[in-house]
Amino acid sequence: MVIQTLTRICADAQSVVDIYVNYDCDLNAANIFERLVNDLSKIAQGRGSQELGMSNVQELSLRKKGLECLVSILKCMVEWSKDQYVNPNSQTTLGQEKPTEQDSNETKHPETINRYGSLNSLDSTASSGIGSYSTQMSGTDNPEQFEVLKQQKEIIEQGIDLFNKKPKRGIQYLQEQGMLGTTPEDIAQFLHQEERLDSTQVGEFLGDNDKFNKEVMYAYVDQHDFSGKDFVSALRMFLEGFRLPGEAQKIDRLMEKFAARYLECNQGQTLFASADTAYVLAYSIIMLTTDLHSPQVKNKMTKEQYIKMNRGINDSKDLPEEYLSAIYNEIAGKKISMKETKELTIPTKSSKQSVASEKQRRLLYNLEMEQMAKTAKALMEAVSHVQAPFTSATHLEHVRPMFKLAWTPFLAAFSVGLQDCDDTEVASLCLEGIRCAIRIACIFNIQLERDAYVQALARFTLLTVSSGITEMKQKNIDTIKTLITVAHTDGNYLGNSWHEILKCISQLELAQLIGTGVKPRYISGTVRGREGSFTGTKDQAPDEFVGLGLVGGNVDWKQIASIQESIGETSSQSVVVAVDRIFTGSTRLDGNAIVDFVRWLCAVSMDELLSATHPRMFSLQKIVEISYYNMGRIRLQWSRIWEVIGDHFNKVGCNPNEDVAIFAVDSLRQLSMKFLEKGELANFRFQKDFLRPFEHIMKRNRSPTIRDMVVRCIAQMVNSQAANIRSGWKNIFSVFHLAASDQDESIVELAFQTTGHIVTIVFEKHFPATIDSFQDAVKCLSEFACNAAFPDTSMEAIRLIRHCAKYVSDRPQAFKEYTSDDMNVAPEDRVWVRGWFPILFELSCIINRCKLDVRTRGLTVMFEIMKTYGHTYEKHWWQDLFRIVFRIFDNMKLPEQQTEKAEWMTTTCNHALYAICDVFTQYLEVLSDVLLDDIFAQLYWCVQQDNEQLARSGTNCLENVVILNGEKFTLEIWDKTCTCMLDIFKTTIPHALLTWRPVGGELCSGSPSDAKEKLDTISQKSVDIHDSVQPRSSDGRPYQPSAGPTAGEEMSKTRPTAKFPEQKLFAALLIKCVVQLELIQTIDNIVFFPATSKKEDAENLAAAQRDAVDFDVHVDTQDQGMYRFLTSQQLFKLLDCLLESHRFAKAFNSNNEQRTALWKAGFKGKSKPNLLKQETSSLACGLRILFRMYMDESRTSAWEEVQHRLLNVCSEALSYFLTLTSESHREAWTNLLLLFLTKVLKISDERFKAHASFYYPLLCEIMQFDLIPELRAVLRRFFLRIGVVFQISQPPEQESGISKQ
Repeated sequence: MVIQTLTRICADAQSVVDIYVNYDCDLNAANIFERLVNDLSKIAQGRGSQELGMSNVQELSLRKKGLECLVSILKCMVEWSKDQYVNPNSQTTLGQEKPTEQDSNETKHPETINRYGSLNSLDSTASSGIGSYSTQMSGTDNPEQFEVLKQQKEIIEQGIDLFNKKPKRGIQYLQEQGMLGTTPEDIAQFLHQEERLDSTQVGEFLGDNDKFNKEVMYAYVDQHDFSGKDFVSALRMFLEGFRLPGEAQKIDRLMEKFAARYLECNQGQTLFASADTAYVLAYSIIMLTTDLHSPQVKNKMTKEQYIKMNRGINDSKDLPEEYLSAIYNEIAGKKISMKETKELTIPTKSSKQSVASEKQRRLLYNLEMEQMAKTAKALMEAVSHVQAPFTSATHLEHVRPMFKLAWTPFLAAFSVGLQDCDDTEVASLCLEGIRCAIRIACIFNIQLERDAYVQALARFTLLTVSSGITEMKQKNIDTIKTLITVAHTDGNYLGNSWHEILKCISQLELAQLIGTGVKPRYISGTVRGREGSFTGTKDQAPDEFVGLGLVGGNVDWKQIASIQESIGETSSQSVVVAVDRIFTGSTRLDGNAIVDFVRWLCAVSMDELLSATHPRMFSLQKIVEISYYNMGRIRLQWSRIWEVIGDHFNKVGCNPNEDVAIFAVDSLRQLSMKFLEKGELANFRFQKDFLRPFEHIMKRNRSPTIRDMVVRCIAQMVNSQAANIRSGWKNIFSVFHLAASDQDESIVELAFQTTGHIVTIVFEKHFPATIDSFQDAVKCLSEFACNAAFPDTSMEAIRLIRHCAKYVSDRPQAFKEYTSDDMNVAPEDRVWVRGWFPILFELSCIINRCKLDVRTRGLTVMFEIMKTYGHTYEKHWWQDLFRIVFRIFDNMKLPEQQTEKAEWMTTTCNHALYAICDVFTQYLEVLSDVLLDDIFAQLYWCVQQDNEQLARSGTNCLENVVILNGEKFTLEIWDKTCTCMLDIFKTTIPHALLTWRPVGGELCSGSPSDAKEKLDTISQKSVDIHDSVQPRSSDGRPYQPSAGPTAGEEMSKTRPTAKFPEQKLFAALLIKCVVQLELIQTIDNIVFFPATSKKEDAENLAAAQRDAVDFDVHVDTQDQGMYRFLTSQQLFKLLDCLLESHRFAKAFNSNNEQRTALWKAGFKGKSKPNLLKQETSSLACGLRILFRMYMDESRTSAWEEVQHRLLNVCSEALSYFLTLTSESHREAWTNLLLLFLTKVLKISDERFKAHASFYYPLLCEIMQFDLIPELRAVLRRFFLRIGVVFQISQPPEQESGISKQ
């Protein structure tokens, strides 16, 4: 009956909310709503029914009633708050332009799900609606205010609870929470007003001897007003508030204060002489009431005894006898009730003593009903005079605190109901209750509670429990349907609860496979036996049962059949459709919900794939599907979705199970194709995010199959969607870049083909769209070039880089207009930064990384590009460029091994050196101030290296640069040029040749044979150190190393006696000797132009042979030399070098001991080393320069110095010649003497006099030697001319030509 009444109250939303607002939120009222829910929950769980001795049928019906009430309350709450609920199925986030027919039908569910409630509100049964406001609204409805009240009430209740255990703790808590003041008066007032305090604890607290407690007690007593009351009434009133403590001292203190207060309030009375009287009397009244009314006291006190006891208490007098008598009578009639602790005493009938007959039971029932009615009536009358404002609730916010307050008892009731009751009605009530609870938690975004209910629901589907499916009953199937409905209707609010739901759906798919009796092979990832047949014999469970943890050991096939039957309903059309609708409906979720949904779907998918033996791809497929469905979302939402999905694909694409990875890559391909079809606007980066998983998989997955597949997918995209790709090019090149270093031919081949296709065809058509990834393309090609396993590809890649240069050259505008993240680059520099520089930089990387043939090709192309397009380069571009070019010579970066290093120097460095000089020559105007210093420094570096080939090339390049560009050099540049030559000269003089000593010992032992050798200054057998110097080809470049062994090689072959450190030193010395000679040749070539001096020597010889010294030897090519551009000062500097070199060679050649020692130590060849060529050629060059200056009209200012130098040099040379003892040495000087004599013969008579007088004695000495006929002929001319000039003889007729000269 009570419950029926409640059912009606619970069905009215207004009543339910009003009860909460007016009672639970009132500080002074009982928490009716809370108690109601708690009690109903107990009834619904069937607790307490045993004590009442009910039969099972009655218990069940009572439980149902309880559940009905609970569900009804929840429905009211849902109804109340329905305006805040948005049904995802009533609107779609994809915002289609026109609603289609289908959409309007969508909202009607198939009948099967209909009984689980309509969509918009969960059919609340009769709801009076919010329209029926109570008309006598007095309070205003402000939810915040009520929420504050409710919180305060909870705090106060907690404080009272604490007080009733430990008063001080309770008071402290309430003070901390700001609900109670700190003064004794505040606390006293609280003790007066709060009825829920335990009276015993109040008494103990007031009686305590603590200073503060006393203050509180005084305040407490002072808050009583006893005026006009007779003494006993006052005492009764005082003792109503608490229970007197048991200890005498405590009672004593309380009575003392009471007496004082009583007199204070009744100052006009004459009965009591002082407060002492009142105190003693009060004490005696307490004793009297205990004596008369305590059942423990057997002998009761008489009136006479009482009066006698109070003798002399009134200031040694007695109080009036009739007064005391009246007190006695009053106390005897009605004891002073000291407040007891409330205890509810219900006489418990033991359940055994069941009531005899139905008749008696009916009688008792009526009696109890009557009793209840009376009590209720009395209570109502008691409060009928109280005027409390009644607030009629209107606000939906109230539901939040109501739900937070009551969610646990609700959940307990529904869980127990589902757990231990198979009655369908109970199950459906519980499920409906849970649904309502989830709806409320969702609407108000109460996450913890929502998750708890969803978890409960998921638990009762039995899908996630290991043994679950075997126990599946109808109620579990209904739970599954409820869960699906929740997912469908509350998707926007589910947040992390999606995890539970999607886990169940994933398991449901597995259950359906079993339910429909699918053969094991249809369950993905079944393990095959070796022969390819399925492992599974008659008494083994098929795999899927093992997967679900269904069976252990042998299988009961009947059991499996019955399971299949019970699971059968999970595969019913309605369930399958409903599950599908969750995924298709994902388009209707809002922007945050879809991200939650996707995130948890990915998590579940990850779990499915983790199984080593049976990875399942159900959720992975769903991910692909919902990606399709949601592709139409706005970019902002889609980016967030893809962040999650893309990351998932990254992981799945690297799954060790190849089938899984293949599926992932293929799905990615399809999605990407779909996405690329939409195109992309300029400056967006979304394709980049979209294609990133391909890159990730390529980077992390080492499986050739998958790598091959990724490359194929990307290739297909390029072939079919090239026009739509924008920012995606970066990823595409990144994938190919990773493929380029692969060792698998097919991968490299396909990637390269596609890259080639992009570079040749796509770039041609869509250059502006691809420009952002131009650098990536070049980098990718460079990676192909560096893959040593496929040389053909390498060469082709370099060709394609050359092709890229053409684009940059043809379309500089495209680069200029291109704006992107590098806004700090000036527009005119963009073509350099994004176009030229990457190309040249990558070529330099190829040069630094690859084998010889590829390296050489790279170098050639690099310089070809410079030569072809350099005219468009700015000055500061060149600076950047040469920074990379000079890296080729960087010692730190050179290979470690000596042989490789030598090869690198002889090939690449050599090649680069010439190329740099060519470029310099071609773009001299721009480069002279940018590059010249660097070039000189580089040449100087080359000469320093221990590599003969490179050292020669260095001097050779120096010569070329100067000869080709000297005419345009400024004075300053010439100074630099001369300084460079001087530096090279100085650092390459091989001083160690003179200072070297063999380890341990004297130079020579002084044996007679040695002494004999000493006389012969240069033995016949001595070998010129320069003999192995390679001849120069006609253009002055040394032949390539294959032409013959270098000096170093020859040396190591001839005398293996030299020890290794010495060998190294000797090799270095040799190279220095070579450089010296090359340098002399270089100076000669620069000043007089190559081959001029050789011709001159040849003609001098020929003239001498004809004895026709009519000297028409004026070689026309003379003017091509740089002589005319050099100042006299610079020429003198060069001259000093040449002479220094000459003196060094002379010193070495004269030092016979040192040469012998070196020879013995293994330096250079079969016989003793010498420096003849250096000795003669340096002097010859010096003489040519001096004589040229001597004859030069434009240098008259320098003539004096020239003449001074000439006389010194020539006389010194002749003196040296006279000391030579070796035939071969003298022979070497032949040309030198010819040159000297011929030149002197050409000068004017005036000058000839000075010279002839200087050399005359020396020349006479020379006559002693056995000279060749040509020399004798010239000497004859010389002496004849002396005769004429000094007028010793007449000139013969036929020679008149000479004198005219």
